[in-house]
Amino acid sequence: MAKFPAFSLSGSDGQTHSLKSLKGKTFVIYFYPKDDTPGCTTQACDFRDQLATLAKLGVPVYGVSPDSLASHAKFIAKHELTFVLLADEDHALADKLKVWGEKSMYGRTFMGIERSTFLVGSDGTILKEWRKVKVAGHVLEVLDALRETAA
Repeated sequence: MAKFPAFSLSGSDGQTHSLKSLKGKTFVIYFYPKDDTPGCTTQACDFRDQLATLAKLGVPVYGVSPDSLASHAKFIAKHELTFVLLADEDHALADKLKVWGEKSMYGRTFMGIERSTFLVGSDGTILKEWRKVKVAGHVLEVLDALRETAA
């Protein structure tokens, strides 16, 4: 199993979150392209709506995008998000995980986040990863994987 890379990012809760601060906890960390865009909003709200189930499993969720903490604050307020969003403005963590790269839309090419989710074990190993995530049904896939690892 691959190790999740070390990181230290500012969170929407005013705390700095790092792999070290999460040691001993299984957690979900997902990368999304941009605050308050249609797919990203659906995904964030799906995680929000499953947070009670995730909490019963003892698994916190962290969303990561290159947006600023100010942008995250507006996104959280608008959609009543109840989990921490991390600001990876220089995409340092996204680069380490190879989820920052060239994308194209409507004939334009640009750099951005490839929607991805990682399930990280209490020892810091990546238990499961999803790349090029399709939003519909994704959070339920993550829950299924968590139940499998807990069994």
